[in-house]
Amino acid sequence: MSTPRRLLLVNGPNLNLLGTREPEIYGRETLADVETLVTETAAERGIEVRCVQSNHEGVLIDAIHEARTDCAGIVINPGGLTHTSVVLRDALAGVALPVAEVHISDVSQRESFRHHSYVADIASVHVIGEGVAGYARATRQLLDILA
Repeated sequence: MSTPRRLLLVNGPNLNLLGTREPEIYGRETLADVETLVTETAAERGIEVRCVQSNHEGVLIDAIHEARTDCAGIVINPGGLTHTSVVLRDALAGVALPVAEVHISDVSQRESFRHHSYVADIASVHVIGEGVAGYARATRQLLDILA
């Protein structure tokens, strides 16, 4: 059986507001810009990307579960769920796919409740505080692991 030639890009709650939500923290790029960046970065290596964003935890978990059937890895910015969701972490661990965790802002320099990530211990790649451009680096690093 061959390895799937697809990644799942997951963006959690409030990331649909990129470009207008607190631009001094998150920048002016939009979710569409993020999806285009990851899609183009993966395409450099012949990999497709399926994108999902939701403000609902269960929708994200369902997408992660589905990824085990046709994806080789997951790039995820869980948003605020990073710091609160054991079930999201369990879903990622349960599908046993390599994970790249991305955060646009440097969460270690923000409020103390943002310093803990439930995803950190299962992610193979961590790109924190590089703005939207960090998604491209996370995608490339994940693809290097999959190569």
